[in-house]
Amino acid sequence: MKRREMTMAIAAALMMPFARAQVTPATSAPGGKQLRIVPTIAPVAGTIAPAEQDMQAYLFVYFKDETHAIHFATSVDGYTFTDINDGQPVLPGKGLGEQQGVRDPHLMRGPDNAFYLSMTDLHIFARDAGLRSTEWERPGEDYGWGNNRALILMKSYDLVHWTHALVRIDQLFPAEYADVGAAWAPQTIFDAEQNKLMVYFTTRHKGGQNYMVYSYANAAYTTLESAPKQLFHYPDKDKSTIDGDITKVGNQYHLFYVAHDNPNGLRHAVSDRINTGYQFDPRKIDPESVACEAPMVWRRIGSKNYVLMYDVFGLKPNNMGFSETADFVNFTNLGRFNDAGSRMRATNFSGPKHGSVMHITAGELARLKAWFA
Repeated sequence: MKRREMTMAIAAALMMPFARAQVTPATSAPGGKQLRIVPTIAPVAGTIAPAEQDMQAYLFVYFKDETHAIHFATSVDGYTFTDINDGQPVLPGKGLGEQQGVRDPHLMRGPDNAFYLSMTDLHIFARDAGLRSTEWERPGEDYGWGNNRALILMKSYDLVHWTHALVRIDQLFPAEYADVGAAWAPQTIFDAEQNKLMVYFTTRHKGGQNYMVYSYANAAYTTLESAPKQLFHYPDKDKSTIDGDITKVGNQYHLFYVAHDNPNGLRHAVSDRINTGYQFDPRKIDPESVACEAPMVWRRIGSKNYVLMYDVFGLKPNNMGFSETADFVNFTNLGRFNDAGSRMRATNFSGPKHGSVMHITAGELARLKAWFA
């Protein structure tokens, strides 16, 4: 975008009628400005989701182990990403959930042109940070590694002002999930057949095997209305599956997930229904020789190519890896952020973990840049 066009877009974005609400500042974090948590939001009159030709940039939401907070990075070409807040959190984890830290953020745009942000209420270093006296929220010998009970759901119309809800799975559905051992990596997709937002995530009972489930959110995106049901049945019930990501392409739904099997890694399943009928494919999809997780698919604007992004946590330090496909059969390894020979670049940040990428308009990009300027 040329300098004059960017200046005009920033001015227009600042004059747009944001969702009006009494603003409550987010808990402070080192450096930079913060997103705002507000009690209520309202849509701009007549707002509908932008058309394909209106999309001009990418927004990458991620977290870091060092902060257990939310970070934003943007890109205009889908290859080079720059943190919008110079590497500082846009939303601190402290105050968002019971564990005073968040992980696994996922951001999507609904057909109502609202933005829906979901994340895991979990701080894996809370004891070291002085936030609790025990390693985990509940005894690890009973409830397993990283046990938690809550998801966090947030909604916005301008990417700056957000509502916030803590969703306790065990309290909402005590008959089915009183003994929930984990509620991890929530993601959201619009189910056109049900005309509702479907939230799917990883769970388990106490310290048992992890598996993926789905439920439906209310319109305000503050709670789940139905008891979670199993999304996908892995052939070996003794193996855990985690970190599901669903992308609709044509009339099919592509589910990428992590299988704790031999070999460990990313798997792919396809169905013509959003929450059932996924066909198991035993192939390992990722090209990594070390452990990776958190697959997420995003499409290149104006292209038929899709990028499969994943958290290569087996590296020290960790990094994000990328593969590209046009047919979901053949995948080209694009490498990792800032690796030699890779086109994928992170200009002012490092160590991003378990995030997602979403298309945004030039006006939305300008609004974020103006807010964090």
